Amino acid sequence: QVQLVESGGGSVPAGGSLRLSCAASGYTYSSFCMGWFRQAPGKEREGVAAISTYRATRYADSVKDRFIISRDNAKNTLYLQMNSLKPEDTAIYYCARTSRSGPNYYTLVQSDYNYWGQGTQVTVSS
Repeated sequence: QVQLVESGGGSVPAGGSLRLSCAASGYTYSSFCMGWFRQAPGKEREGVAAISTYRATRYADSVKDRFIISRDNAKNTLYLQMNSLKPEDTAIYYCARTSRSGPNYYTLVQSDYNYWGQGTQVTVSS
C-alpha cells in the first residue's frame, strides 16, 4: 500500500534552515505529482509547494524565494529545503501524493491529493 513518511522536522531560531524529507513507497513514485502542505495551530491546512514528475514547481506566495521543493525519483524521496525560516512557518508539515498521475501535472489544491503522511513538526522561535 502507499506509504509516505516525513522526517527532518525540529526546532530552529528565526533565520535558520531545515530540510524535510518524505520517503514514499507502495507505488510508482516517478509517475505522480507530490506536494508539501502545512497546518499551524488553530489554522486550516494550506499548500506550501508542489512538484510535477518533470520537476516543474509551484509555491505558495508566503514561501516563495525561501523554500525549495525537489524530488529524487531514484530514491523515491521528496524534499523541502526551508531557508530564512520565520516564526509564522511554525506548523506540522505533511507530504502528499496526488490521486492523478501523469507527466508535468502539478497542483496545490488539497482535494487533488489522496495520500498523506503523518506529518513532522517544525517550530521556529523568534
